[in-house]
Amino acid sequence: MVAQSPAWGQSETKGIRKVLDDQVAAWNRGDIDGYMQGYWNSDSTVFASGGNLTRGYQDVLVRYKKSYDSREKMGSLQFRDLVVRQISPAAAIAMGIWELKRSADKPWGRFTLILEKKPEGWRITHDHTSSADK
Repeated sequence: MVAQSPAWGQSETKGIRKVLDDQVAAWNRGDIDGYMQGYWNSDSTVFASGGNLTRGYQDVLVRYKKSYDSREKMGSLQFRDLVVRQISPAAAIAMGIWELKRSADKPWGRFTLILEKKPEGWRITHDHTSSADK
């Protein structure tokens, strides 16, 4: 389910949801490069997690490839409880829960994304992701 601002068009919410659905599909294929297509390919892209801040699309990509260097580590991804809120005509916040299902564990946590409408479509420009305690 996706909640949204009442005055905001369904097409904008669908566009954002498609970006996130495409990320999940790419992740579950083991395709980190495809997963990264949801992020803005810019030095201004920011990823914050676990007390660390990574700046720039390329450095975020390197971080993902280092942290998830095998299909076993990647597991199967799911997003749930997604809420999208408009903050301007070309920007939105998406919040939700991420879950990985792996053979040895099932880590999960929360995320808050800022997405901006770029010429190439909706892209994540800021990602703040946390892990939950077991």
